[in-house]
Amino acid sequence: MANNDKQSWLRNWLAHNRLGEDYLASAQHWFDPLARTLAQYSADASRPVLIAVNGSQGSGKSTLCDYLQQVLERQYGLRAITLSLDDFYHTRLMRQQLSQTTHTLFAIRGVPGTHDFNLLNATLDGLLKGGGKDRIVEIPRFDKALDDRCPDSDREHMQSPLDIVLLEGWCLGALPQAPEALLEPLNTLERTEDLGGAWRTQVNGFLAREFVPLYQRVDQWVMLQAPSFDCVYQWRLQQEKKLALTLTEGAGTQVMNEGDVARFIQHYQRLTEHCLGSLPSQVDHLYTLDEARQILSYKNQRLD
Repeated sequence: MANNDKQSWLRNWLAHNRLGEDYLASAQHWFDPLARTLAQYSADASRPVLIAVNGSQGSGKSTLCDYLQQVLERQYGLRAITLSLDDFYHTRLMRQQLSQTTHTLFAIRGVPGTHDFNLLNATLDGLLKGGGKDRIVEIPRFDKALDDRCPDSDREHMQSPLDIVLLEGWCLGALPQAPEALLEPLNTLERTEDLGGAWRTQVNGFLAREFVPLYQRVDQWVMLQAPSFDCVYQWRLQQEKKLALTLTEGAGTQVMNEGDVARFIQHYQRLTEHCLGSLPSQVDHLYTLDEARQILSYKNQRLD
């Protein structure tokens, strides 16, 4: 790739993601080695590969995956796509039904049990199956401002086969907790709205039934490790403010205020802390972050 062409798409990428030149320097330093490793892994594989990316809310998973996809495509000539676990949430109507039949807290998107795994598995089947160059796979998208799935007419259409599928999600890699770990409420939400533990027990069950089988399909794991859950509130608030900048005023948008975010992240606390405690030693590629989301270190744990 000519240097001018590379600089052009990099500038366009920065503008699209509302990022400054300082981010680009950091991305090239920290993420280019990962892109090179994944490109080599793909070259050695006889099939499309699935890379899972874990990180707490606001840690930068989506931006990392978007950057990796651009580099893999433009610099290495690979066909890649980024999927977010968020895009496979159940519709708002379905979550309302779950809240009536299972537990009221399942109305809120996020935890295991609020995702459409039939749709996720069908999408992965289409993208990861080798051969069939004329096969078109529909990619669903979720509108967080509307808290609902985008209409089918807005789906992206991807021609398979691909080389690399990047799948990012805040709880990817989380394993079910031991029953005794669920006994005591962790925060105000659990103490007041899940006093008997039924919701967190059901979330644990969804982890076992839906997420664990998914993990068998993953070829390599990447983690953006936050210093603690305490950072998540500020990071998630920044996400919401960034979302608000992309929207025009209109009925139905649901950008959260500070109080909304404070309550919202309590749904995520248990599994976020579980991941922070259990995953760093298990993943293939580990990035440690500071409180400002700056990367402190990168470790390729397949080599070390």
